[in-house]
Amino acid sequence: MEYKAPLRDMRFVLHELFDATAHCELLGNGLDRELIDGVLEEAARYTGGEIAPLNRNSDEEGVTLENGEVKTPQGFVEAYQQYVDNGWASMTGPSEYGGQGFPQLVACNFHEMLMAASLSFRIYSGLTEGAVLALYKHGSDELKNVYLAKLVSGQWSGTMCLTEPQAGTDLALLRTKAEPQADGSYRVSGSKIFISGGEHDMSENIVHLVLARLLDAPAGVKGISLLLVPKFIANADGTPGVRNALSCGAIEHKMGIKGAATCVMNFDGATGWIVGEPNQGLACMFTMMNDARFQVGLQGLGIAEQAWQGSLAYARERLQSRGLAGAQYPDKPADPIIVHPDVRRMLLTQKTLVEGSRMLAAYCARQLDLEHGHPEPSYRKAASKRAALLIPIVKAFFTDMGQEVASLGVQVYGGHGYIREWGMEQLMRDSRITQLYEG
Repeated sequence: MEYKAPLRDMRFVLHELFDATAHCELLGNGLDRELIDGVLEEAARYTGGEIAPLNRNSDEEGVTLENGEVKTPQGFVEAYQQYVDNGWASMTGPSEYGGQGFPQLVACNFHEMLMAASLSFRIYSGLTEGAVLALYKHGSDELKNVYLAKLVSGQWSGTMCLTEPQAGTDLALLRTKAEPQADGSYRVSGSKIFISGGEHDMSENIVHLVLARLLDAPAGVKGISLLLVPKFIANADGTPGVRNALSCGAIEHKMGIKGAATCVMNFDGATGWIVGEPNQGLACMFTMMNDARFQVGLQGLGIAEQAWQGSLAYARERLQSRGLAGAQYPDKPADPIIVHPDVRRMLLTQKTLVEGSRMLAAYCARQLDLEHGHPEPSYRKAASKRAALLIPIVKAFFTDMGQEVASLGVQVYGGHGYIREWGMEQLMRDSRITQLYEG
């Protein structure tokens, strides 16, 4: 299934609805309309030309685990290297660590394109951006100096390690332990499940942000700390050093997103360093989780846009019966199904949900920008409150919407929608997880 980024619709939201140029002037980042449109055009070429063609194959091939090493689907390593080399990984990163500091109002459009082109591919890079936010806000200068630039560039990737077999939503039940060492580090022991990108072959190092309990921690969520635990411990010069005592014990075989490695991660006295204050890990992790929830909302939007595009193209081509008012295309053996009222109803439902959600995503992204970048403290506070309200709504509504639009797509295709070769059923399978993870 082809994907073509909806640049006209995105530009309408950016420029006509929210005046992205004035927004960028307020934030003082130097972006103007010409640069924004140029970036989106290049993003459309990359996602449509390089990423979308990988989606079907990644679903068929999946990932493999052998001797603790995960191999991603064919083409992922090369596409990710382009992602890094062309600066897409550093798009939203802080400028003092090599990032480009793009506002979320602009970046969310590129992220939607990635989700639509291949959700499996996007999952690997999405959590890295959340790890950057958490480390930038809560990490010590020592940790930031060693790890942030590599994470911002995409040379290293990041994960979020929360869930355990007995502790899903209820993190008060987690058992992973962190034992302090004389040198200020910690030995982390325990198992985490459902870790997206926990092991893969696309980046030279993987930095895990792990929730664990210190030995003297109080019970419940008040006793949770956040630790940075890398796959390879960084050398003094910033290169990957010795292999840490952690491993991927298994990969999950899933309903969808089969090109994304969902791992069981075992920490066997692995060396880690605390992020933020002891027993304040949940507050630190929520910096990452809030970003992840907004990104998962964009996953629903991306899936829905792709489903809408496929449905529209099929409805224009598929010939079936005659229109209610008589033959609309008398030179053809039957009319395309787009002339039939119920098909039009489904297409219009898809389009309305997609366009309305894109507007809400942009409004929420704008609040995230203003929360940190508005010159007036009172405006920053108001934007923070709006973002806190909107992010759970975006996450919940967009993911339900993505599943609904994909389901409508299957219906538009009819029996062919149920057949793998057309790609619509993959969108429905891939979208289902978005309603489950990140709360």
